[in-house]
Amino acid sequence: MNRTDLIDTLRKETGLSKSKSEQVVELFFDEMSKALAAGDRVEIRYFCSIYVKSYKGYAGRNPKTGEPVQIKPKKLPFFKCGKELKERVDYKETKI
Repeated sequence: MNRTDLIDTLRKETGLSKSKSEQVVELFFDEMSKALAAGDRVEIRYFCSIYVKSYKGYAGRNPKTGEPVQIKPKKLPFFKCGKELKERVDYKETKI
């Protein structure tokens, strides 16, 4: 599922216009992005939590040349799957 699929599903399920559905989806992702950029944790109960992890700088190597390179510290979003989603994805149908 991509962003367009999400907009179409929202439109069909709620009866909103395509432009209103698009606004809702954009607002949702914009607010999540703002919260993560501010260092907050985003938690969607029963689905996932997303938080920012800080990584220290380190000395690495250029894979082509083997030359040492200094990697700068960085922050990246980290996705942690919720228990219910994990169970839903791992569900196996039993045959009778």
